[in-house]
Amino acid sequence: MTEPLPWWATRFIRALTVIGVLLPAGGQGRVVSLTAGAGRVDAEVQDGGRHQVRIGLTAFGKAEWAAITHALAAKASLTVQLLGGELPREVEQTFKAARLPLFPSSAREVSLDCTCPAGEVPCGHLNAVFSALVAQVADDPFTILALRGRNREALLEELKNRLISAGPLDPGDGSPALSDVMDTFFACGPAPGLNGAPPLPAPWTASDAVLDQAAPFAITADGDDVADLLRPVYRALAGEQGGELQRAGLPGW
Repeated sequence: MTEPLPWWATRFIRALTVIGVLLPAGGQGRVVSLTAGAGRVDAEVQDGGRHQVRIGLTAFGKAEWAAITHALAAKASLTVQLLGGELPREVEQTFKAARLPLFPSSAREVSLDCTCPAGEVPCGHLNAVFSALVAQVADDPFTILALRGRNREALLEELKNRLISAGPLDPGDGSPALSDVMDTFFACGPAPGLNGAPPLPAPWTASDAVLDQAAPFAITADGDDVADLLRPVYRALAGEQGGELQRAGLPGW
């Protein structure tokens, strides 16, 4: 039984669908090498002869990455998860808040090239490389960050430095001194949910998380991804940000 793809790989496939790359697609040949770096993927496909394949993706500059890193470092939980090798969903939202797409959002961001004589784009060799690239992204979510211009080592080093250089909490933040609460520091209090004590909160899940697990829609609405159009509806149904329906051009309640 095939294991479900992680959210970032599913999201990557959906983004490729928007730019006209439909996966799974019939690949041609065997990918013998694939390197993903800032703004490009270089691969070699064996198919009788050797074919050089290149996929270009817009990489962000120093100023843009400085803004992204600053925003990521401002959320300690994101920094900790990234340092642990995870890619939380909130990272994509952080990119969106900076008006920078983590995943490809337009065909104008992507360039495709193969040395084979086929007139179709993407050709079978490019499809084979895209399939291999999705597998690599599934195994290592930092691949997509590298394509946007910042590899794992550089990003984690910068986040670590920001974490180390972060100043101590403001003494005037209203938190009591430890010496003032030592008599109750180890008191556990009533068990959650018993004797009138409030229950523990359930784990929070984004109201639109199901859209990241759904298969890519084969259609678009005026060039927009249907999943992205549905997100404000899911959030409104959950009581989140009621104004999103109006911003999305959908009728209110």
